[in-house]
Amino acid sequence: MKLSRQFPLNALRVFEATARQASFTKAGQELGMTQTAVSYQIKLLEESIGEPLFLRQTRRISLTEAGQRLAPKVSEAFDLLQEAVAHARNSTEGTLNIHSTATFASRWLARHIGSFQLKNPAIAVRLETAQEMIDFAQTEADVAIRAGKGDWPGLRCHSLMKVDFSPMVSPELAASIGGLSTPADLLKLRLIDPGDPWWKIWLTAAGVSGADLESRPRSRLGAQSFEAQVALAGQGVAMLTPAFYPEELAMGHLIQPFDLVCNEGSHYWLAYPESRRNAPKIRAFRDWLLGELKPSEPA
Repeated sequence: MKLSRQFPLNALRVFEATARQASFTKAGQELGMTQTAVSYQIKLLEESIGEPLFLRQTRRISLTEAGQRLAPKVSEAFDLLQEAVAHARNSTEGTLNIHSTATFASRWLARHIGSFQLKNPAIAVRLETAQEMIDFAQTEADVAIRAGKGDWPGLRCHSLMKVDFSPMVSPELAASIGGLSTPADLLKLRLIDPGDPWWKIWLTAAGVSGADLESRPRSRLGAQSFEAQVALAGQGVAMLTPAFYPEELAMGHLIQPFDLVCNEGSHYWLAYPESRRNAPKIRAFRDWLLGELKPSEPA
């Protein structure tokens, strides 16, 4: 038997309010129901129990003996339910689960998330990383940060930044071949992940034709942040997003030998289910993140 047939929860809710208010009218005002609807729910409950719960007198009602036995138990049960829901809500609203790409998490978010926590001390942050767009119905994530076109069905998406890219290399490695005078000079060095489509896009835009990328040894490290570490170690040229490496560029640990920056139309996006757009913790994180990044295009 279904629980709703065993326990007429709506009728019990109406009964609790009516018993507490000692009035059908006041119970209806509290619950947003008409007096007729309140009376109907009480009648359904009485039929389910098999005996009357109220004595109906002129201008007043009072609990029968059965009603007096039932009222405190029902009131206690609803108090427990309210407490359980409040606890669940506080637990849920107290932790923000962020699912991000490894590169955005390590190169931007980890460096700035302290600012969010200072502004929102009641919200704890839990961060997980992966490259794939998650299924919000299958994970505990509240928000995701992903690169792409921002056209994921059922999700509210806000543009954070363009996914620009340009070759970057350690100055020592560049000096090992006498410097990099033209884009074609890059081909004299080891390219980290030459199978990355960004290489073909950038070389074409730079006017380098006939580059044989297919015959080069393949290495796929899974995230741009890992490729940057290889480049910093002087072991190859990495195709990176310059905005993620301002300190390394400023300190001369990496150089961007050519001003040409390309983009294949992708952005980094903040995404979350449309149905959760008004959740306080998501709204707080969204407002903070967009304020920090100040996207140049409408979000």
